[in-house]
Amino acid sequence: MTAMQKRIGLFFLICLVSVECLYATAGNRLSAELDRITGPKDAVLVQGDGSSLLAAVNADTPLIPASTLKIVTALAALDQLGPDFRFKTEFYTDDDNNLYIKGYGDPLLVSEEAAAVSRRIARMIDNINDIVVDTSYFEPESVPGTVKSSVQPYDAPVGALCVNFNTIFYDSEGTAIVSAEPQTPMLPFAIQRIRKTGIKKGRIVLTHHNSESALYAGRLFHHFLTRSSVTASGVVRPGIVNPKSHKLLYTHRSSFSLSDGVRKLMAYSNNFIANQILIATGADRFGPPGTLEKGLNAVSHYIRTKLKLKTCRMVEGSGVSAQNRISVRDLSIALEAFKPYYRLLNHIGNEYYKTGTLNSVNVTARAGFFDMGGKLVKFAVIVNTRGLTADDVMLKVRRAILRRNSEE
Repeated sequence: MTAMQKRIGLFFLICLVSVECLYATAGNRLSAELDRITGPKDAVLVQGDGSSLLAAVNADTPLIPASTLKIVTALAALDQLGPDFRFKTEFYTDDDNNLYIKGYGDPLLVSEEAAAVSRRIARMIDNINDIVVDTSYFEPESVPGTVKSSVQPYDAPVGALCVNFNTIFYDSEGTAIVSAEPQTPMLPFAIQRIRKTGIKKGRIVLTHHNSESALYAGRLFHHFLTRSSVTASGVVRPGIVNPKSHKLLYTHRSSFSLSDGVRKLMAYSNNFIANQILIATGADRFGPPGTLEKGLNAVSHYIRTKLKLKTCRMVEGSGVSAQNRISVRDLSIALEAFKPYYRLLNHIGNEYYKTGTLNSVNVTARAGFFDMGGKLVKFAVIVNTRGLTADDVMLKVRRAILRRNSEE
């Protein structure tokens, strides 16, 4: 090695040591600031590109993640199903001229989709008798953390055939109940259900009781089919498709890819979408019918074999349950795997993030990335101390990141 090569090598070694010292100094400073405000039930991990650790507080303590858990659910689904996966809904006819609609858990089957599908079907048939709704691809079940009698959209139950996130958005004009969405008609079926609540406006949540959610989906399709000049003379009822005797008329593929669904999941923190994706992932891996247990087993296999998480415990996929647990270190590992999809997260400026709130147990959380000119700094924050929030912690994290960036 020449003297010049030795000098160049020494120069790069000094630069490397200087950068590591800079990271260590910034990390020590931030950790000290966070130690002063956090308690034993709070956790923070901030990590730069590579393995540079900027702050770690209770990093290995399993805590309630609230909706930041959706990152893990989305990762498992993207891995099992693929980012370009599209949910399907099948339409069959039988010898009695009945139309069967079989759902496969599409979480984004909304009024606009139903109207477009109906127009397409109207080009294939002129008249039908009954509309038969088949929900057999998923088993009806309750999601831990949701309330059965709730009118809150985040408590909407999962199902194989659901429209508009299993909710109806409505308003009142005098004594009349009207739709609060121009694309969604106000059906008599819905009006009867709404009047029972005594609530003048807002949303109602459809349930599995008496096949309510599936029958509403069938009635919505009935509306759009008749509007498309299909004569429908029968009733809407539950039933099962028999592939041997029923003829497949049309297979609808969602207008939204799984990546689109994940983007909407993160944007609206939609619990219904999260658990629909979870159960569909389980059905794809272990076969139908889709169940919460199969979905959790699919995610468990993914986090055990690929993410190799040590503290993650899930009882559902949205974070609505206080029984879920994960450490910020494991959440950071999940974020590392989520890097190819980080732009699916919400963002303000250079911060891409997923928040989480579970008021019943005083939890706030935030996880995501700072995009520092192509280099991503990960952060994971879970706060359970009364009077402190993840936003309070993030103020100090953002200041530290800006300070470190200016020092570099």
